[in-house]
Amino acid sequence: MTTAEMRRQNVHGTGGGGGSGGGMWQSGWIVFAAVMMIFGGAMAILEGIAAIRKDDLLVVTNHYAYTFNTTSWGWLHLALGIVVVLAGFALFRGRPWARAIAVFVAGLSMIANFMWIPYYPFWALVLVAIDAFVIWAVCTAGFRRTHAA
Repeated sequence: MTTAEMRRQNVHGTGGGGGSGGGMWQSGWIVFAAVMMIFGGAMAILEGIAAIRKDDLLVVTNHYAYTFNTTSWGWLHLALGIVVVLAGFALFRGRPWARAIAVFVAGLSMIANFMWIPYYPFWALVLVAIDAFVIWAVCTAGFRRTHAA
């Protein structure tokens, strides 16, 4: 679909998705969520690479509630980061299934980053916050409140 076709659909109210009379492109929150997913996925990819290489960037603490092998955890972050980036691009392109996938993948990313807190606390907490904003933005975008008169 070209940009001109998308504009015509939005002007005439024939855009799909969201059930609010406009396409997904009308929502700035969807664009925000897509950009944040791409950013968060890229950061997860970099975390995964750092863990796989056993970089000095990671701090492995002893006697924490849960411990993991950083190499296998790095592969998990790398794979999940790639999926998050791809889901972000699909959301950005306005695919109809992308909203559900975005919420699911952002939830998985949030859990993975929560478990990653002992190894890299600052970025893990930043990515947990980004994932929370993504879930909120995707779930609330396109829904308008109407008040009965």
